[in-house]
Amino acid sequence: MQKQAESAAAAGWRVTLVGIKLHTSKGSRWKIGEADVQLVPLGDNAFAWRSGVRRPVRRVLAYPSRLAAAYRKGVVEYRHLELLARLGHLAAVQQSGAVWRARLGRLALYPSRLALKVLRPWVRFRDAQRRRLDAVRASETAPLTRFHIWFRTFFWGNRSWRYLDPAMLDLELAFAPVIDKLRPDIIHANDFHTIGVGARAKMRAVLRGRSVRLVWDAHELVSGVVPPPGRPRWLPAQVAHEREFAPYADAVVTVSPMLADLLMSNHRLTVRPTVVLNAPRISAETGEVPDLRRRCGLDSATPVLAYSGAIARQRGLHVVIDALPQLPGVHLVLLSLAPDQTPAAAEALEAQAAARGVADRLHLLPYLPHHQVVPFLAGADAAVSPLEHTPNHEVALTNKSFEYAHAGLPQVVSDVRAAAEMVRVNGIGEVFRAGDVDDFARAARAVLADPARYRAGYDRPGLLEEWTWERQSAVLDAVYRGVLEAAPT
Repeated sequence: MQKQAESAAAAGWRVTLVGIKLHTSKGSRWKIGEADVQLVPLGDNAFAWRSGVRRPVRRVLAYPSRLAAAYRKGVVEYRHLELLARLGHLAAVQQSGAVWRARLGRLALYPSRLALKVLRPWVRFRDAQRRRLDAVRASETAPLTRFHIWFRTFFWGNRSWRYLDPAMLDLELAFAPVIDKLRPDIIHANDFHTIGVGARAKMRAVLRGRSVRLVWDAHELVSGVVPPPGRPRWLPAQVAHEREFAPYADAVVTVSPMLADLLMSNHRLTVRPTVVLNAPRISAETGEVPDLRRRCGLDSATPVLAYSGAIARQRGLHVVIDALPQLPGVHLVLLSLAPDQTPAAAEALEAQAAARGVADRLHLLPYLPHHQVVPFLAGADAAVSPLEHTPNHEVALTNKSFEYAHAGLPQVVSDVRAAAEMVRVNGIGEVFRAGDVDDFARAARAVLADPARYRAGYDRPGLLEEWTWERQSAVLDAVYRGVLEAAPT
């Protein structure tokens, strides 16, 4: 998205890149090249809060939410501590000789003591019921959860996302006033999260007598995305949301030919989506780029495998770590610590590496500015993309594939369709069976033994030139001009 904004502004468009800023009530602004960047606070999360306080049906005595349980426990425990303090005061009074005064005081406190004897176990019971309810709600196989999803989907159709995941409405509340104030000619909605925001902004503009064109940038096959754990309603909500608002798009762009075909079929599009590869920008000023080997304390003779991107189970990094004992002396560098990365994800990999006896060969590094990723990765010997089989992984071409290519790195990729085809057709690496530790080790040994053989695949005339953001941004610029030319006066 930063590349999109910067290149569009350089091409003469007046660009504002709008995003969300979490955990704050204040926004922020800066510039990327000639493009304005504006982060808006998500606000009070009114709908996200409401989705977490559904009245219990399965366990009617459970508290409706974690916050409600915490409040009740806090009240009862405070009253218990207050009672102990008052009893301690009366004990001190008795020690001073005022025996009858102390006895009368304890008698007056008897109703409170009796109430707490009942209330404390009752609150603990209701909280335990709430925890069991949360576990059932998080289960995709729970009958009532499945019925609720079916009921909402059957009777509300594509509008069901409002009930299945009302937290999405918080995005609308945050973005809408900013977009309306900007009065754009084109709204570029990135990914499935913002297609609804863009479509509704387009309709509000019609009400005000303005023509706004909507470009939808579909990064992923939403039905193939791995949902967050414990949120069985999330994926049906995203699918319904995308289906409702996809018809409002004046143009659709996406990241691979396979995904373009699926989007055309799934949404019955009359025009095939334009493919804009998420390729790196090569002509950007990189500044002083840190050295990969120096940062990790490695010499030039040490074999290094590199990975860039987020840490998640479905990314398959656990396979690479499990294979390191079969690759003596090989180090793994992960350019994976985003500013909002949860420490648990990184800590799990470090614990796995320690259990395998290879902790000293795993290096976790923070993200870099996007224009420094390619020259930084060039310090490795080969790169890995061990994605597991998910419907989305099968059809998407990730930015890391093109970053590895421009870094001149042989690639070890799993046999997900789009990435495997790219590697095989161009002879730029080895493909292994996703999730197979031994097969990954075989593929890694092959590319490390003869990297020149695979680097030669990048020498095909025009290949790397096509895989640049400079070439792809021209395609996106043509999409913008096309939708404006087709706009009514």
